[in-house]
Amino acid sequence: MGRALHDGARAPGGARNGRLGPGPQGRRGRPGRDALAAALLGREAGIGHVRAIADCGLGIADSKGVRPIRNPKSEIRNLLVGTLIAALGCGSPDGSRVTVTIPAGATLDAAIDSLAANGVLDHPGPFRLYAKLRGLAGSLKSGVYLLRQDESWNDVIATLERGRGVEQRFTVREGLRLAEIAQLAQAQLRIPRDSFLEAAEDSALLAGLGLPQEASSAEGYLFPTTYVLPLRIGARELVRVMTHEFSATWSPEWQARLDSLRFSRHELVTLASIIEAEVRYDPDRPFISAVYQNRLRRGMRLEADPTVSYAYGRRLKRVWHKNLAVRSSYNTYLHTGLPPGPIAQPGRASLAAALYPANVPFLYFVAQSDGKHIFSTTYPEHLAAIKRVKEMRRAARASPRLGR
Repeated sequence: MGRALHDGARAPGGARNGRLGPGPQGRRGRPGRDALAAALLGREAGIGHVRAIADCGLGIADSKGVRPIRNPKSEIRNLLVGTLIAALGCGSPDGSRVTVTIPAGATLDAAIDSLAANGVLDHPGPFRLYAKLRGLAGSLKSGVYLLRQDESWNDVIATLERGRGVEQRFTVREGLRLAEIAQLAQAQLRIPRDSFLEAAEDSALLAGLGLPQEASSAEGYLFPTTYVLPLRIGARELVRVMTHEFSATWSPEWQARLDSLRFSRHELVTLASIIEAEVRYDPDRPFISAVYQNRLRRGMRLEADPTVSYAYGRRLKRVWHKNLAVRSSYNTYLHTGLPPGPIAQPGRASLAAALYPANVPFLYFVAQSDGKHIFSTTYPEHLAAIKRVKEMRRAARASPRLGR
């Protein structure tokens, strides 16, 4: 079968006095609330909190300093309640941001210790009591969080209850191979390449994820899309997320169609991966699929160049005649039928093309320089198409370039 030139995947500080955010306010004349404020703040209220209260507009301090106290009990009570309000709801958006990790299974005390160690909390003792009153102990979520060092108590609690920590995007293009995804995960997610490959080839993990028994690795089942992931994710979890996405993409009606084609799911994914590796012009997908399925029904070898490249274990810029003799079960120039497994990650379009090939009699195709294919039914037609493509390439090389 005519070969394309390439078969690679396509590109298709501030002072931390107050805290931000609205919070519950104490009410004048409520001893219980006053006692709560006093218990929360203890002896930690000082001139910094007086300034914070002033900044919040409570009127206890002004630009000339602290005004005289005329009613000591009332003023002290207002100071304590105001300080609590300042801690809960008055902060600056200019504080330095720090990364705080709350491990899975961490207790509230451990989480507060981590927050304090990273400078998010100046007063962990009062915050601990306030967090317990808010029920954070039962709703604390693990994760990696990006917080300001002057974050309000309410915002800290809301963040830890919501559980959405720092996230990152990870994009896997259609047609990438397992080894290439492992390299990408190492570069972008800091997951060691070998760790990812080990997880993707772990038979127990793959069985638990529902992959076919024939699958010796997750090759073909790491669905290509853009993922939003936690800042820190392990190799096994990434394999789990990506294979789950494949399962979620598989439409229920596809299974019935699979049975009518007399393909197993693994065979279908394998065929789809070859289609993915061949196609550069999207409308050609169902026709490429038809060629391969017609050849399979006739007992002809697929003679798919991408399988030869895969057999080499690296991307070949071009498959030459000398490459066709590589000894590998993936070399479809030597072996009839499909290779043992997928050679890349097929996208939804290639899966659909494998399931719904065009109703055409084509048995051959050759790629043009623009990525489109010329399809033929007979071998003489195919040879003529190859000759035509070569002539077009020679003409293109001979044509003077614009601007010269």
